[in-house]
Parts: sequence; structure tokens; C-alpha cells
Amino acid sequence: MTHRNFRILPLLLVGLLVPGLKAQIEFTEYTMDNGLHVILHEDHSTPIVAISVLYHVGSKNEDTSRTGFAHFFEHLLFEGSKHIARGEFDKYIQQAGGYNNANTSQDRTFYFEVLSSNQLELGLWLESERMLHAKIEDIGLETQREVVKEEKRLRVDNQPYGSLLEDVFSRAYTQHPYRWVPIGSMEHLNAATLEEFMEFYKTFYVPNNATLSIAGDIDIETTKKLVDTYFSGIPKGTGEIPRPHVVEPKQTKEIRDTVYDEIQLPAVVQAYHIPAQGTEDHYALQVLSSILSGGESARFQRIVKNEQEKALQVFGFPFPLEDPGLFVTLGICNMGVDPADLEKAMDQQVERLKNEPVTEKELQKVINQLETQFVEQNRQMSGIAENLANYHVYYGEANLINTELERYRKVTAADVQRVAKQYFTPQNRVNLYYLPVPTN
Repeated sequence: MTHRNFRILPLLLVGLLVPGLKAQIEFTEYTMDNGLHVILHEDHSTPIVAISVLYHVGSKNEDTSRTGFAHFFEHLLFEGSKHIARGEFDKYIQQAGGYNNANTSQDRTFYFEVLSSNQLELGLWLESERMLHAKIEDIGLETQREVVKEEKRLRVDNQPYGSLLEDVFSRAYTQHPYRWVPIGSMEHLNAATLEEFMEFYKTFYVPNNATLSIAGDIDIETTKKLVDTYFSGIPKGTGEIPRPHVVEPKQTKEIRDTVYDEIQLPAVVQAYHIPAQGTEDHYALQVLSSILSGGESARFQRIVKNEQEKALQVFGFPFPLEDPGLFVTLGICNMGVDPADLEKAMDQQVERLKNEPVTEKELQKVINQLETQFVEQNRQMSGIAENLANYHVYYGEANLINTELERYRKVTAADVQRVAKQYFTPQNRVNLYYLPVPTN
């Protein structure tokens, strides 16, 4: 996932955390005539409001010859609109004492503002302008091309191990559009015309491809009227919204490769194919992830890093996606450690999960960790707004914000052992060594 740089401003920071999280997050949801789905959560514990819009478009919706469009639009749509001068979008937020940001993934583009609750109408106006009147013109395109190029230089080209996700996904996927990452191709962006950018906007930035989620110090009925004022006049998109239906062929042979990078220490990266998010196995794999690397007492950190001293850093995490994704394990070698030795140590911990059921004590500890993470995320109004939108878009069930923990609690030691055996096999993975560029 890529992000714009945060613009954090002195907004009542005390209001970002909501004291005494309610056991049940109440919300109202409905779909407008133009297809915009609206979710509203009312909470008067702090005088703030989070306004978010999730567009169901990510890098997987792009043309193979125009990769990077979704991420580019994340930047472009801060350029201004018919009624907002270039460069003024963020100033409205700053002057109101709030902050805003956006991010792009393989599956979505997400915008949000956090404002004092008396500025709700400002946030709705800004997002309606983005949806209907975005300013897409040559000067903005050229400006944002340079911004994206600089982001790629900073985060990918000049960052140790910066090409990791691109290296992994391009090898793990041969058919599915997950084979490229959201940053995309600079050559594709340079070659694209104004007309192509306009077509992308008209196709994906339409109300019937968006979810407006608002959480905070609001009155539901008043907010409905404001939403109607700012969004009901935006016409529904008339074209079909492209969705990839490619099924990635099953990998049957381990893919091994070496990447040379401007790094000091070698690294080992492994990526295993896993099911899409929301499946039963997805929850077992999340639990498995915490057992392997959920803190200093987890197996990777405790054994491979601290006891064996094979790794400077080592961790594993699922990369959950709307279509089948990846589980990535990554270890950076300690000084003088051969990558093959680190790979063996990492594999030993994976084999333990296959051969020895985790103890109930270890399993319960991990479930407790996951519950804490879940609750903490939902203490923030921005987290509530985002989760409601995600659950609606990806699962078709916004109420998972109240019930998903039960899915984690149902995971058993046998489930963890089963998914380890099923997915953590050499023939189902990409295995990369990152080595320092050889010196002459």
C-alpha cells in the first residue's frame, strides 16, 4: 500500500482516541439512488468526525500497458477541482485544524479527513468535489508525474530492499494483475494521454463505485440531509466497471532467485500463496502469523533472532487481498550469517508449526493480542470509518466490525497446523536471496 505524506496538524489530538470503546458499534447504512453507499456511525464522546471515501479501484483494475494509474490518481485528485484552486485542497483542511490523507492498494483507493465535528460540511463538500469536479489537466498531470517519480526514487529505488514487493509479486503472479504493484511503471505514466486519464476518472470515480463512511460526533438525520445535498446530484456512472476475473494458475514448483541490491546485509524473502481475505483459512493464517512473529516472544524473534542470533530482523505476515494473496516471511541476516543458514532456521520454525500443534496457552495469548489490536484500531474514529467501509466493500457485511473477532476466536490449534501444512510448502513459494552488489 502507498501513502501520501501525512499532513498532521494541531487538531485536538486528544480527540483521536475515544475513551471507553463501546462493545457494539452502532451504524446506519443505505445506498443512494446514484449507487453511492453511505455508512454513518454516531459517537459523541469526542468533538471530531472522520469522513472517508473508499473507491473500489486499485492497481488490479489497471490496463497492463497503463500500470500505476490508481496510485497516480490518489495524488492527482488533490490537485483541485472546478471550485477548488490548484494546491488549495489541503489548505481548507489545515485552516480548519484537521488533517487528511489517502492511500492506494491493489484493491482500493481510500481518502479521508479528520476534522472538528462542526466542520463536517466542509469535508463532505471537498469529497463531493473530488468525485464530480476533479481538475484533470496537463499542468496537474505533469506536476504529479514528478511527485510520483520522486516517491518511487525515495521509497523504492534508493531504499534498501525497496524493490522487495515488486520482486516478490512479479514472480509469484504470472497471469493475475497482482503481478505489478501500485506504484506501477513510470514509462506507462509518461506515455499516457490526458484522454486516458479522463477515461479512468469517468470509469472508476463514480458514486456507484464508492462508499462514503462517516464516524464521530454527528447527528444521523442531519448528516443524511447533508450527504444528500452534496452527493445526490452526482450522476451514476454509465459504463461497466472493469473487474479482473483472472484466476492465477496454481504454482507447482518453487521459484528461487537472487536479487542484488545496494545493501549491507543479505536477506531471505519467502512468499507463499494463500487464499483471499475473509475465507476461513485467512483467519487461521492471521493467527499463525502472530505465533511466528507477533512480538519479541514470538517464535521467529525469540528463537531465530535472539537465541540463534541468525537474524537482525525476522518476521512474517499475510498480505491479505481481495483475490488470493501471499504470506511473506522476511529475514535480514546478522553480520556474518549466510542466507542459506537463515533460510534453514526460518524453515525449521515453519516445520514446527506443521509437525507440532501449538499449545492452548500460546494460542490464547495470540488471540488476546489480536483482540487488543482490533479494539485499539476501533478506538479511533478514522479506524471505525475505514473498517466499516472495508467490511462493506470486501465482505458485503459492514457489521463484521462487531462480529469478526468471533472468527478469530474459533481458530483452533488444529486449524493452524492444517494451514501450515497446506500452504507452507516449497512448491507453493517464491524464495529470494537479497545480496549486496558485488564490488570490483
